[in-house]
Amino acid sequence: MNPANHPLIRRDTRAWRTQVWLSFGIAVSLCAIGLSWLPGDDIDRAFMVMGYVFCLSTAFALAKFIRDNQARPVDTPMWRLVVWGGFAFAMALTGWGLWRMGIQPVWKAYLLVCWLFLISSVFTLAKTLRDAHDADLLEARMAGRMDAAPATAHRRDELQAAA
Repeated sequence: MNPANHPLIRRDTRAWRTQVWLSFGIAVSLCAIGLSWLPGDDIDRAFMVMGYVFCLSTAFALAKFIRDNQARPVDTPMWRLVVWGGFAFAMALTGWGLWRMGIQPVWKAYLLVCWLFLISSVFTLAKTLRDAHDADLLEARMAGRMDAAPATAHRRDELQAAA
C-alpha cells in the first residue's frame, strides 16, 4: 500500500528521523566521553554511570507510560506511582551524585548539560519511534479494510442474488 494514497497516515520525514537518531547518539557519546574521562574516584564514576543508565531507562518507561495513557487511563495508579517515582528518583539521585562530587565546576557543568541532552533526546526518540509504530499499525489496518472491502461487497452481491 502506498502511504501517499492515505493522507491520514502521517509519517516523520527521513531528515527528522536522522536528526533524532543523531541527537541521541551524540548525547550518549558525550555522556560516555565525559564519564570515561571523569576525574576522581572510580566509585564516583561508577555511580554516575549507573545514574545515567537509570535515568535513561526510566525516561523511556515514562515516555511509554505517558503515550499509553494519553487518550484514557489504561494503567493502574500503582504503576503510575512506580513510573513517575522511578523517573523522579533516578533524576534526583543522579543530580545529587553530580552535585556532591568533588570535581571542578566546569566538569559538573559539562556532565549536567550532557545528562539533560540525553534525557531530552530520549523523549524525542521515544516519541519518534512510537509515531512510526502507530503509523505502521494504521497503515496495516487500512490495508486490511481495503482487502476486506472487495470480499464484503462480493459476499453482499452473492446474498442479494440468492434472495
